Amino acid sequence: MRSIGEMARDSGLGVSALRFYDRAGVLGPAWVDPASGYRWYAPEQLDEARLLARLRRVGMPLADIRLVLAGWSGEDADLVRGLLGAHLRRLEQGLAEARSEFSTIRELLDHRENPMTASPLTGTVRLSLPAPALAAALDAVRFATGRDPELPMLGGVLFDIEGDALRVVATDRYRLAVARTDADGHRGSREQVVVATPLVDAMRALLSGDESARFVVEGDRVTLEAGERQASGQRLAHDFPDYRRLVQLPPGRRVVVEVPALREALENGPVRVAEDREPGRSARDISVLTTVDDKTVLVCGDGAPDNGTGTGTDNEDRDTGTGGLGYHVGVDRGFLLEALAAGDRDRLVLEFGPAPTAPLAIRRADDKGAFSLLMPVRLDD
Repeated sequence: MRSIGEMARDSGLGVSALRFYDRAGVLGPAWVDPASGYRWYAPEQLDEARLLARLRRVGMPLADIRLVLAGWSGEDADLVRGLLGAHLRRLEQGLAEARSEFSTIRELLDHRENPMTASPLTGTVRLSLPAPALAAALDAVRFATGRDPELPMLGGVLFDIEGDALRVVATDRYRLAVARTDADGHRGSREQVVVATPLVDAMRALLSGDESARFVVEGDRVTLEAGERQASGQRLAHDFPDYRRLVQLPPGRRVVVEVPALREALENGPVRVAEDREPGRSARDISVLTTVDDKTVLVCGDGAPDNGTGTGTDNEDRDTGTGGLGYHVGVDRGFLLEALAAGDRDRLVLEFGPAPTAPLAIRRADDKGAFSLLMPVRLDD
């Protein structure tokens, strides 16, 4: 017999998924301990659980999954083959419709006046920046740079120059980070330049002292000078997405958290394992968070508040009753840990949106110009 934890590990289904499918009458345990409530699974159920995991990954409806499992051990496989064939046809039809819609969108894109690839800059930009402030800004966003070769415009950091401010921005679609620092010397209109990640890293390596740094854009070439040293290279010839639209979020619950306590709760607390459906991305550890009375963030076990680990500015007085509980939101644990490190404060503000589909914001209480957003992970169960 396997415990629910062992079954989850061997089958590829999370503990929460096994409990969900038990409640749904799809795959129940062979025996439940009446005293403890622990679920135990028979050896022959492992194959069914692995089959269930496969059907789940291809998005088969729950009603069909139930019938597939019911007919799996029978002598007549016609029902199972029919259900598999019907779902495959739905997927193929959906793919055909998706191709048609994408074709239309590409045609609309081709007819736009502004192409996606930006023309090289023809003017010159010269900025003077405090080296420590620029270093801190780059450190706050570097973790969110993209690595997808099909999206080269995300493979670097946006330097957004407007008035006496420089904002640096990075995103890989799943997270976005913004930081701001004062700048002198630019009197023209707003300028934006995307600097490739290797050049950003070379620039950051120069910023070890307290001197001023000089950021120069001449045509398609970008240079950072610090003292007698410099790093220079070509800017990325692509437009960056309009990040200002992405950061306009509706108000939600704001909780001030003690970062060391939250980090410990994340590293030692319960996680779900989610297999990523995008090519090249492996399974991820997902932490499930909720709030209590806008004072505490809980790292939940199986989505259950009473199995969670709390962290906040006033844990000792928190009310753990369900009346003050927020919704559950799933986030990539590694991404959240990186965002907390980039926040570089012992206390940070976690801002939960009005729904579990809204991004989770990580903000500095003392610096409104530096923050990051994490896209939530869908909790199927």
